[in-house]
Amino acid sequence: MSQLVEALYPLPDIRRTPMSLLRWWESRRLFYNKVVGAAGLVTLAGFSLVALLPPHPMPVGNLPALAVAAAVYGILANGCYSLGWLAELAAQRLWGRRAPDVGPLLFRQGLIFSVGLTLLPLLLAGLIWVLRVIETIAT
Repeated sequence: MSQLVEALYPLPDIRRTPMSLLRWWESRRLFYNKVVGAAGLVTLAGFSLVALLPPHPMPVGNLPALAVAAAVYGILANGCYSLGWLAELAAQRLWGRRAPDVGPLLFRQGLIFSVGLTLLPLLLAGLIWVLRVIETIAT
């Protein structure tokens, strides 16, 4: 299997103790941060480029404020990542050994959601640019 497939479709934790579940999730945090961080860089770069496009370039915010916002977003994203471990532990407590191996599914879906949420401002900036172009053409 390729490394990407192994990262996106990991094997579930076999032992399923609270500590082994925590280790399972924490062993994937760096990959999660790299992927979401890369999406954040794409968003910042793309947003900056879209803001400069004619017909009416928008002022781009100051760099220190963007850095603080990115850091806060990263902290919040990691807090949400920690909820995956807690959700898997809660499923195990609720259903015992009959609990499905939800870790890989929660990891994959959480990663997809986080990347989508991170790219959302870029999509919105693109839509705003399209509306500016339409407004310019209509007037």
